[in-house]
Amino acid sequence: MLAHAWRTAEFTATDALEATGLTRSTTIDAMDTLARLGLLEELPNARQAGEYRKGRPARRFSLRAEAGVLVGVDAGNVHITATVADLRSRPLATRRTTLVMDRDDPASRAAIIAAAVDDALAEAGRTRDDVLAVCVGVPAPVDASGRSPRHPRGFWERMNPGLADAFAWAPIVRIDNDASLAAVAEGAVGSAIGCRDYIALLAGVRLGAGVVVDGNVLRGTHGGVGEMVAFEHVAGVGTADGLGARVAAWTAEAVAAGEVEPGSALAAVAAGEPDPRAVLELAAGGDPGAMVIVDRLGAVLARIVSVLGSMFDPQRVIVSGAIAAGLDDVVAAARRSLPTDLDLPAPELVVSQLGADVVVTGAVSAAAADARLGALDVWMARETA
Repeated sequence: MLAHAWRTAEFTATDALEATGLTRSTTIDAMDTLARLGLLEELPNARQAGEYRKGRPARRFSLRAEAGVLVGVDAGNVHITATVADLRSRPLATRRTTLVMDRDDPASRAAIIAAAVDDALAEAGRTRDDVLAVCVGVPAPVDASGRSPRHPRGFWERMNPGLADAFAWAPIVRIDNDASLAAVAEGAVGSAIGCRDYIALLAGVRLGAGVVVDGNVLRGTHGGVGEMVAFEHVAGVGTADGLGARVAAWTAEAVAAGEVEPGSALAAVAAGEPDPRAVLELAAGGDPGAMVIVDRLGAVLARIVSVLGSMFDPQRVIVSGAIAAGLDDVVAAARRSLPTDLDLPAPELVVSQLGADVVVTGAVSAAAADARLGALDVWMARETA
């Protein structure tokens, strides 16, 4: 009954029994129990709403969206975004924080992430007591218990500094890989709606892939499905650097090698640390030097997609993240470069429309999915207590 309420705007007992297959008496008992627990609200009946003609007016119910809140967090290497949403996943407040990297240690990172959540809750007029589910995305592999394995240089432990414990105050907690949550977002509200086999490729600073096969997000023993370090051993790719990082590096290299006309727009963009999006904008405007970089990037992306296609056989690969907004020309170049002699058909290659908030959007969607499964247990436990 709760699952029906969650996917329906409003309903009557007749609507619910037709959808669930329960008897009328069981349906009404379940509706009354959920209303008593505070998860359903009874709406004005048809007569009070001015829609009643004749006969006995039906009782109408709806999920009580304000009964609790969901929290989604994108805890990136440099930027943290925390969003509080109601039970319908409608955002109530968002807080953004930029980390000072020379002061970034695991304990302070965990505290800053928790503070971002508390600030977002305060902005929404809610407290930790209102939270039903929290989901945090991190740039690290994460196992089923929310832990990350050791990294040779300590990066994964710093990205996920015991966040499962830091958020243990919430009834439902999920710590997950950021690319996996990007895949959740694309499947829920993005370019993979209705698609059961796809990959969301986060491609900004580092490559990361959220892999969905037969409708399930793959994880692996240590959460390592989708880690891109293997591309260090793939000819034509060479590193796990993201597309944005490659644009910046190649632009600087071209300037240093004298391949960029002094005084050109590309030379101006390359002054200091090149902005990848500015370079992509120049390419879209016809700048010759920038277009060379775009073609080179398209060839690399094609190689990445070919390898992912042979490994996971996806229907679609979606290039996601903040860098995606400027990648139309790159994706077009990659499509032209996709090999036609692969054993499997090449996957469809598209650009995400969810922008820089794809991970936090996926975190809210994942929190909502977990909440649907666990809400009744949480409310029953609260009533027993």
